[in-house]
Amino acid sequence: MRQVTVSLGSNIEPERHIRLCLDALQARFGNLAISGVFESEPVGFLDSRNFYNLVVAFYSNATPGELHAWAKHLEAQHGRRPDTPKYSPRALDIDLLTVGELCGLIDGVTLPRGEITQNAFVLQPLTELMPDARHPQSGIAYATLWKNFSMGSQRLWPVDFRWQGRWLSRYADAHLNNARLSAAR
Repeated sequence: MRQVTVSLGSNIEPERHIRLCLDALQARFGNLAISGVFESEPVGFLDSRNFYNLVVAFYSNATPGELHAWAKHLEAQHGRRPDTPKYSPRALDIDLLTVGELCGLIDGVTLPRGEITQNAFVLQPLTELMPDARHPQSGIAYATLWKNFSMGSQRLWPVDFRWQGRWLSRYADAHLNNARLSAAR
C-alpha cells in the first residue's frame, strides 16, 4: 500500500460538497488524515467566489490511473462536467498530489502534482498535515518548502469546519497553527 495525498477544493456550496467528498473518501479508502480547511481567493479565475481547500491523505493499492478515474467520477457526481472551462466555479475539485514516491507521467497522471510547489492553497494544508514528509521529486520537507514559499498575491486563511461531529479546523486553533507555520517561514 502507498500513501496517497489529494487536494480538495470547492467554491459552490463548499461546506456541503467537501463533507460529501470526505464521506466518499472514507467509504472508499477507510482511515483519512485531514488537514484544516482554508478559504482562499481564486487563482486564475475572473469574478469567482472564494474556495475552500484542504488536503487529505490515505493508503491505497490503487494505481494512479484508477485513483484519477475515481476522483473524476466523484467530481461528475457533484455536477462537474469535463467540457467545463478550466477557470469556472466548481462544486468539487479533486487533484491527485502524490502516490507514494512515484514520479513522472504514470497512467496519464503527472506525479507529484506541480501545484504542490506553486499554490499556497495546496502547500499550506499539506504542510499542516505532514510537515516532515518529503516532496517525492525534490526530497525537500514540505515544512521547508512552505518556509521558502513566496505567497505573491495568493491569500488564504483558516475557517471553522466540522465533519462527522468533529472539528477539522477551528479559526482560533487554525489561526494559531497558521501563525506557527508563518513564523517558521
